[in-house]
Amino acid sequence: MSVSTAALDPSVCAPLPVLGQDVTVPLVTGGEVTYAALDYAASAPALQRVWDDVAAYAPYYGSVHRGAGYLSQLSTDLFENSRRTVAEFLGCRPEDQVVFTRSTTDSLNLLAAAIPANCQVFVYETEHHASLLPWRDAQVTYLNAPRTPGQAVETLERALADREPYGPALVCVTGASNVTGELWPVRELAAAAHAHGARIVLDAAQLAPHHPVDIAELDVDWVAFSGHKLYAPFGSGVLAGRADWLQAAEPYLAGGGASRKVARRADGGVDVDWHTTAARHEAGSPNVIGVYSIASACKALTEAGFDSLVAREQELVSRVREGLAGVPEVQVLSLFGDDAPRVGVISFVVRGWNSSHFAAALSAEYGIGVRDGLFCAHPLVRTLLGSDPQDPGECGAPEAEPGERSLNAIRVSFGAGTPDEHIDRFLRAVTELVREGAQWKYRTEDGRCVPDRGEAPQV
Repeated sequence: MSVSTAALDPSVCAPLPVLGQDVTVPLVTGGEVTYAALDYAASAPALQRVWDDVAAYAPYYGSVHRGAGYLSQLSTDLFENSRRTVAEFLGCRPEDQVVFTRSTTDSLNLLAAAIPANCQVFVYETEHHASLLPWRDAQVTYLNAPRTPGQAVETLERALADREPYGPALVCVTGASNVTGELWPVRELAAAAHAHGARIVLDAAQLAPHHPVDIAELDVDWVAFSGHKLYAPFGSGVLAGRADWLQAAEPYLAGGGASRKVARRADGGVDVDWHTTAARHEAGSPNVIGVYSIASACKALTEAGFDSLVAREQELVSRVREGLAGVPEVQVLSLFGDDAPRVGVISFVVRGWNSSHFAAALSAEYGIGVRDGLFCAHPLVRTLLGSDPQDPGECGAPEAEPGERSLNAIRVSFGAGTPDEHIDRFLRAVTELVREGAQWKYRTEDGRCVPDRGEAPQV
């Protein structure tokens, strides 16, 4: 999968309006500045369009699938139409199901609960924990981090060829790394999986907000993603794809909505006839607003012109990478090399700086929000940093004091709502911090590096 911008003019696409774009935050050095949200990979700001759609629907809020009243019927139609919108956004095949969940993590745990007995799962050590950890009841083969897309395919092919016994198998892979932003060869991995009788699930949490995802074109069996990374509010996610394993599995949650008929038996027990549709795994009152917000985001991205959004983001990626390359002390982390296509997610370390200290200074002195830590991808970050897997260091809780080396990294991430000024300010801040140092003293408090309010600024 590659992203090309040659035939597109990034200037034709302005940043999409998002919530919080006018929020100001105080600086420790005095004054205020408009907040630069550059942590899209964790949670992207909601699109203003999404928020407006939700606000317009809110007065008509009603129960779903269970009410005879007008608002219940309206909400049910909205809920099911949202399912169709998501299916179109993902290019689902006619027989695919779209199941609404709480998040990517929830989606992959649902699939993990639905895999057949004795299923073998193959997952790269480079995955986010959401796709690395759910397979607790399966026989799991963890694949070493590849250094090229071709090596990723070769590694998978060897692992699948060596598997015994030859039963059900599932490959789990990310579409775009939440650490490096690099695009993975999804179509080629899907072909390798299917050639060896395995299925494949795509973790599209970082891919879907930045690049079109088409299930049929990529030939993957399932796709999982989260609303809060796709410019929608928290609390909703999607698992879309083949229905057979989902229909054969016990419901993910047992309760109302998942059952079609419940009857007492003569022996005092209960017989249950479960749904075979997506409702089988959507027990309980669904998050209608969350589902609608995902559908609204899908429509907004499509109508804005995804190709133009991709082109503009690639322009921002190029500017950030070129700017960081001009600071010798900065090391950008990469698996596949400088020429690998990537989305707007870039992680780096700064020689002579504790990563938490650097991120804290970006926030306190420049009003820039980034992420530091291991990004819930501990094995990958430690591999990229060349550290021993047993070395200490936790996501977001470095043990090193300001100025000491840490085993963590800094991540800057951006997308459809990022203004040029935020990128310019970030690059200026990195350059100034490296050349001139921080203007304030910092200390570690509860595992975080924070400004020391009791100390005078550094001279």
